[in-house]
Amino acid sequence: MNTMLRYSPPAVVLHWLLALLIFVTFPLGVYMHELPLSPDKLKLYSYHKWIGITILMLASLRVMWRVTHTPPPLPDGMVRWQRLASQAVHGLLYVLILAIPLSGWLMSSAKGFQTVWFGVLPLPDLIGKDKALGDLLAEVHEILNFTLLALVILHVGAALKHHFFERQPFMQRMGLGKKER
Repeated sequence: MNTMLRYSPPAVVLHWLLALLIFVTFPLGVYMHELPLSPDKLKLYSYHKWIGITILMLASLRVMWRVTHTPPPLPDGMVRWQRLASQAVHGLLYVLILAIPLSGWLMSSAKGFQTVWFGVLPLPDLIGKDKALGDLLAEVHEILNFTLLALVILHVGAALKHHFFERQPFMQRMGLGKKER
């Protein structure tokens, strides 16, 4: 059986930083969506957009890192369907962590609300104002987010299953726990 190697430190930092930002912005998005229009709601939308653009930038770095650095191998004993499922879920997670902030930025542009990163750096509108397109992009953004939620649950559940039930040191791969020798 091969030894379980860890992801590189930059991959680990980007993984956990993206996870933290996603775990903050998803419930924020759900919460703010239902609020009546107010200065507080607009402030929360700004925070949500700031986090989303930050996720887009960090996810772009993560994808570039992943393309140029081979991840540690999966355990030799892992069955083929689990390897394929792991690859598919990871691929979809990468697509979604890029597509979700892009869909939000496109939606803001179509609805006529410029994105200003951290209230300082105005980002260009990606498309012109179009209410119908903005409404469609809002639905797309929501569907993509709930798809991400399902995949994150699957991803975390699989990692915990492999770690606790199969006694494979999956948590160590992402920097948690003692190093395997």
